[in-house]
Amino acid sequence: VQLQASGGGLVQAGGSLRLSCVVFGGTFINRVMGWFRRAPGREREFVAGVNWSGASTYYADSVKGRFTISRDNAKNTVFLQMNSLKPEDTAVYYCAAGPAGIYDSASSTYMDQRKYIYWGQGTLVTVSS
Repeated sequence: VQLQASGGGLVQAGGSLRLSCVVFGGTFINRVMGWFRRAPGREREFVAGVNWSGASTYYADSVKGRFTISRDNAKNTVFLQMNSLKPEDTAVYYCAAGPAGIYDSASSTYMDQRKYIYWGQGTLVTVSS
């Protein structure tokens, strides 16, 4: 299973970006998916998670109301729509996939990086002030 993230770039504060992550190989529909980020000098942190159908979503408090995670199971793709971007959102963003057969989980599980077994290469988002 390989994950390929794209969509990062340079944007001014208040702007928007949409990240995409395509999953190649294995199955997609029966996995939870997540987005994490690592800002300069900081540890990687949870951003958003989504269950197999897209009906259940979870967000870090810092992005609630601004970011939206979604998925298209027909295209093996998970998205992260980021609006009202702030300079503190600057980071490398990583998509991650859970193990096959885990369709959903407790909210705390989505935030646990150890529950994800496949990771993309990351895409850089830079928000200028």
